[in-house]
Amino acid sequence: MTTAVQRIALVGNPNCGKTALFNLLTGSRQKVANYAGVTVERKEGRFHAPSGRQYAILDLPGAYSFHAASLDEAVTRDLCRGFYPGEPAPDVIVCVVDATNLRLHLRFALEVRELGRPMVLAVNMMDAARRRGIDVDLKVLERELGVPVVPTVAVQRQGARELVAMLDGLSEDPAAPTVRLAQGSELDSDTLHAETRRLLSLAVAMPRRTAEIDDALDRWLLHPVFGLLTLAVVMFLIFQAVYAWATPLMDGIELLTAKLGEWAGAYMPEGPLKSLVVDGIIAGLGGVIVFLPQILILFAFILALEESGYLPRAAFLLDRMMSAAGLSGRSFIPLLSSFACAVPGIMSTRSIQDPRDRMATILVAPLMTCSARLPVYALLIGAFIPQKQVWGVLNQQGLVLFGLYAAGVLSALLVAWVMKKWRRDKSEHPLMLELPSYRVPHARDLLLGLWERAAIFLKRVGGIILAMTILLWFLLTFPGAPEGATGPAIDYSFAGRIGHAMTAVFAPVGFNWQICIALIPGMAAREVVVSSLATVYALSATDEDSAIQALSPIISDSWSLATALSLLVWFIYAPQCISTLATIRRETHSWKQVGIAAGYLFAMAYLASLVTYQVAVLLGAG
Repeated sequence: MTTAVQRIALVGNPNCGKTALFNLLTGSRQKVANYAGVTVERKEGRFHAPSGRQYAILDLPGAYSFHAASLDEAVTRDLCRGFYPGEPAPDVIVCVVDATNLRLHLRFALEVRELGRPMVLAVNMMDAARRRGIDVDLKVLERELGVPVVPTVAVQRQGARELVAMLDGLSEDPAAPTVRLAQGSELDSDTLHAETRRLLSLAVAMPRRTAEIDDALDRWLLHPVFGLLTLAVVMFLIFQAVYAWATPLMDGIELLTAKLGEWAGAYMPEGPLKSLVVDGIIAGLGGVIVFLPQILILFAFILALEESGYLPRAAFLLDRMMSAAGLSGRSFIPLLSSFACAVPGIMSTRSIQDPRDRMATILVAPLMTCSARLPVYALLIGAFIPQKQVWGVLNQQGLVLFGLYAAGVLSALLVAWVMKKWRRDKSEHPLMLELPSYRVPHARDLLLGLWERAAIFLKRVGGIILAMTILLWFLLTFPGAPEGATGPAIDYSFAGRIGHAMTAVFAPVGFNWQICIALIPGMAAREVVVSSLATVYALSATDEDSAIQALSPIISDSWSLATALSLLVWFIYAPQCISTLATIRRETHSWKQVGIAAGYLFAMAYLASLVTYQVAVLLGAG
């Protein structure tokens, strides 16, 4: 312990309050990144003790055991042992345990003790234990474990005071925790169970194993019928909130982006530089930031559900259903959130511990029908599907829209099932979950969590999206229309030339050159296809709604029904979204996975559109 800044590693089971303790100690003085070579999140912060000493706190991923069953647990194990490349071993390990669930958490604390490193046991949630009548004798635990034991309440302002004092004491006297076993020794499972039971019998007195309110709530929330109905209501509210609450904020961001573009354009002379700044950089940044309200609202719900203890129960309820398709219960919320936008959906797969299940969820998330597809669906359904009643109560256009959503869901389950059959690892990884006690989420932790997510989104995704948006601007702008040109300028650009060349490939699926051109800027965002078609057809629409109204009669006259149906099916599958591909790259650290995702999605889109178009032509819709 010769370094000026001591490194303190916080370890513990998931839901032990470890991250809340980290937030209490470091506040906003923390940074989030990934460990080198993996996608596991790395959180580090600093705090100054009253003594003046400075500490670097590392919040390690939650783990149930050093016999790692996930990438998160492997990182925690290797870092605590000092084996992780590029990461020095911690000077002190603070093992955080939940005072209301010591039966489970003490097993891991015993494994940590076997490392033989300086260690402090932080018994967290002591206030909740007292309310439930659980009496934990900390002095007995300290005597039997042979390591310092301190109480903490991570949700109270002074809840870590004794822990900080203990760390200061260890800094003054590094040899304080002297009763330790030989480094590298291990306890087998039976010995761990026996030692845990012995410690509980000596140091813990509890009236009941679980709180009465937990039992009462679980009788309803884990019921095979009422539990699923409750979950459906919760998910519906999240789904609606991500759509409804984010819309005004997203509209505001779009308005500010447009005003900023107008302001910048007013002070710049006409020319390529003005177009780059206004249409490329400002519009590109606006196209990234506009997703932020959806992401923050989504993560606010996810963090609140996780803090409350409900999220593991939702995963438990759905695990059997999802595992049949090669996914896990933890995949449900990321896939549901992808209906709003695949970007936050893919980011939220970090809650999936099994790397195999997480990768499968990431790869099928783009098949969920995101909100960006709706403008295209609205245009094509309004132009080609009659607005009439079916069976007297159902709207035909609404049924078609529902069918598009259902096709995306069924396709995602089918792809996940196929991936399950093809993967080399045929073993089943059962869902291992702790059902923590219910608790009220703490506002400070929610706000810090949202701040972290916002920073991660803007830093990790913004760069690639902005770069690709500028590239698309270049393709759409250069070279300009020649002297005396009568067609739209886009027809003469690099993108226009590419679009004309693409017709040879897309003619079998019924796409004309106008559609091919619109698909190119549509790579930036699917909804751009509508305004791109308006540009190609030389319309002067001022917004998306007016573009749809102006385009509907034109395409209904010039396109066949077979072409429209083919394009609808294309947008179910095609990865027409650079944001999604960029997020896959950032979350997996692998261009190979981006290639796999883009490749299979384009292949499905082309095949499905080909079948749809050819069948429609045979049925007389051509």
